[in-house]
Amino acid sequence: MLRRGLLATAGLAAAGSLGELAAAALTATAARPPVAPRWLSRPDLRIPGLTVLSRAEGVSEDPIFIAPYNAPGGAQAGAVIAENSGEPLWENPLAGKVTTNFRVQRYRSSPVLVWWEGDIELGHGVGEYVIADAAYRTVRRVQAAGGLRGDLHEFVITPAGTALLTSYVVRDADLREVGGPANGTIQDAIFQEIDLTSGRLLIEWHSFGAIALGESYVPVTSDWDFFHINSVDLDRDGNFLVSARSTHTIYKIDRRGRILWRLGGKGGDFELGPGASFAWQHDVRRQPDGTLTVFDNGATPAVEKRSRALIVDLDESAMTAKLQRQFTHPKVLSGSQGSVQRLANGNVFVGWGEVPRVSEFDASGRLVFDALLGSGYECYRAFRQPWSGSPAEAPAIAVAGRPGERTAYASWNGASAVAHWRLLSASSPDSLVARSEVPRRGFETALPISGESPFVAVEALDAARRPLGRSATFAA
Repeated sequence: MLRRGLLATAGLAAAGSLGELAAAALTATAARPPVAPRWLSRPDLRIPGLTVLSRAEGVSEDPIFIAPYNAPGGAQAGAVIAENSGEPLWENPLAGKVTTNFRVQRYRSSPVLVWWEGDIELGHGVGEYVIADAAYRTVRRVQAAGGLRGDLHEFVITPAGTALLTSYVVRDADLREVGGPANGTIQDAIFQEIDLTSGRLLIEWHSFGAIALGESYVPVTSDWDFFHINSVDLDRDGNFLVSARSTHTIYKIDRRGRILWRLGGKGGDFELGPGASFAWQHDVRRQPDGTLTVFDNGATPAVEKRSRALIVDLDESAMTAKLQRQFTHPKVLSGSQGSVQRLANGNVFVGWGEVPRVSEFDASGRLVFDALLGSGYECYRAFRQPWSGSPAEAPAIAVAGRPGERTAYASWNGASAVAHWRLLSASSPDSLVARSEVPRRGFETALPISGESPFVAVEALDAARRPLGRSATFAA
């Protein structure tokens, strides 16, 4: 089971009790998580969207990017762009593989979709990174350099046209200094920076040999995941910020691989103010105002009552870290994964990782959006981002109903500009004429068919009623 794979490498016996806490967090809500949809026009798309529990004034209108996995009973999983209604705008099912870290980035000056896909082994990923354009066509698959395999935890395209990615290698190691065997095995967590134009490896940093084994909070096991890298990003000065779950530490590392400072953990260089400590954290990012955002899991094993999205003021001269803000959800304690994103409108968007939920808070801490993923799923990270998609494929159509009471069902997977649907019909496929128009209603829109015309098609229109695309003609 993939969830056990993600947690087992941390060597944490409390995973079962944490699962109960996560389940309790969901049971506390009256709403039922969404079930797999049944679109007549696209029966091949069956990933549940979101069940929106609350939506208040001031919420962002940007779409939500999730990648549900751990599908129960072999249900579909993959990348999903969801609207504020919870219905999908785009789905990309991926059979037999896991998708994570699905979001918008910029590649060659254009916005693109980026995700990782592959298998999970020992709690890390073995796979590759996919870049797709606004028509949802794959334009590039990126591999780790030097024969390594790309890990699920990170893939960042930098403004310089490079990519930061993570990888893992299991190595033999003498672990007697931490109470382990002389012939033990350890997971060496690695990050690389590669040039996306040439594929050339620019930087490769290894946790094994750079980090003292005693910094880890995780008991020694076979294939010991003593470090567990889960985010890497450029700091403002071009050096790197690295989050290590197993050491409860954020590291600043220069471009020669030297550690400039540690925040948190056993050897932290900063004086932490009240509430500024964290444990088992994820998704560390430097913000334009100099603060750090951190997803503080605080669990597995639990050291806090609730997971928190943190904004931390960091003074690198005085070497102090102070809690500026924290955002929590009642009863949500997430043992793994999770993300924090500061939005353009000043809000904070949180993906709760192992707990299948996403939430948005305004600057005062008020919960303005709350939604559940499908039952049994989890999602490594979640994002809200602007996106404009124009699919290369044509709109889809299905027709159902008895003669004289037929209905056309229209959808266009990924088309973000559709505001209306137009019904066309005729007695021959070469003479279709417009019959009616209806506003778009979620992923799939129903258009009643009047009369007995045997040939029917649908046309997508934008807000100004300009044609965007036409389906194939359906012959009744």
